[in-house]
Amino acid sequence: MEMLAMILAGGRGSRLDILSEKRVKPSVPFAGKFRIIDFALSNCSNSGIYDVALLTQYLPLSLNEHIGSGRPWDFDRRDSSITMLQPHEKLSGNSWYRGTADAIRQNIEFIKNKNPKYVLILSGDHIYKMNYKWMLKEHEENGAELTIAVQPVPIEEASRFGIFEVDKNKKILSFEEKPAEPKSNLASMGIYIFNTDTLLEYLEGLPNDDLDFGMHVIPAMIQNDRKVYVHTYDSYWKDVGTYDSYLEANLDLIKKSEEVGINLYDKDWKIYTRSEDLAPVRIGITGNVQNSLICNGCKIEGSVQNSVLGPGVTVRKGATVRNSIIFSGTYIDENSHLDTIIADKNTYIGKNSFIGNGNADIPNKERPDLLSSGITVIGKGVHIPDGSIIGKNVRILSGVRVDPHNRTVETGETVK
Repeated sequence: MEMLAMILAGGRGSRLDILSEKRVKPSVPFAGKFRIIDFALSNCSNSGIYDVALLTQYLPLSLNEHIGSGRPWDFDRRDSSITMLQPHEKLSGNSWYRGTADAIRQNIEFIKNKNPKYVLILSGDHIYKMNYKWMLKEHEENGAELTIAVQPVPIEEASRFGIFEVDKNKKILSFEEKPAEPKSNLASMGIYIFNTDTLLEYLEGLPNDDLDFGMHVIPAMIQNDRKVYVHTYDSYWKDVGTYDSYLEANLDLIKKSEEVGINLYDKDWKIYTRSEDLAPVRIGITGNVQNSLICNGCKIEGSVQNSVLGPGVTVRKGATVRNSIIFSGTYIDENSHLDTIIADKNTYIGKNSFIGNGNADIPNKERPDLLSSGITVIGKGVHIPDGSIIGKNVRILSGVRVDPHNRTVETGETVK
């Protein structure tokens, strides 16, 4: 086997808060019909890499159900495979993955049994399209032992990333995690191609229990003057690990794809997914849709503007949805108005309600670190009664039935 892909897909995604309350971050819906993990899986399939392992950990059930046999990505063929790898109890008592490299190390026997020439290590929670074969070609041309994908970022933003300094041949000279004074603007994308023997050498040779690629493996290889190079990638790439970045990346899709966002309509590089067989979208005589993505099974009798609607969403007559992401199966009743909302699946919003109403300058009181830009987030299966008024920067946790006798939720509040 030439290359084995191993996708780190076990992260809880704590900054996605309510959206990852019932599912792992890579399983969070994106662009209506997709899951975040679909982008890494589709990149593998489109790159001709058909031996893939997913390293799962936190709430793996929805991810396992979504991927199944891997058929949408052609991983169910005789010459391909997709394997789900969960943490396993060891004699030492360790079980949960304690770092990115520890996750790979706990599956070292799997790698040895597969015996690939190269191991491609990916994160399962980024939105991008990349041909990994181009990265492999550069890896081989450089005679590299490790190649790391990097993206140039504005120098004023470089202190938010892990930054590499390289020579004229793209060989890495130094690496700093979130440096105060960055020496370059080449930010790590968390995508690695290792020669298998080099990977095994460092996984077995470094003592850290919480072994991490960025903190331990890469610095050790640079210090040892190993052949570590970068592969520069300058197309769209987005970490959707916060409410702000998640909403922004979804809304990027409905801007002109040649200017910003990821092109979902590229016939040569399709994004594959597992999806339900639903009826076509129905837009009624009173329905109006502008600059939005609408998935199959939706029924639109109201107005939808600058929004993304997942499968089977209903927007009744007189209702308006603006600048929002609405997950599958949500029902928005007559004359309700939503602005800058992320609503998880199977939510009910009663008639004559105003959601996302108020002053965006007041952050969420319980989690100001997560919600301060005016987004209101509604969890899975929430029921909001008729005539509700809900402010901005509000969190409503999954399964909540808002009290019909107390239908006003002030800006910045959390409903549990």
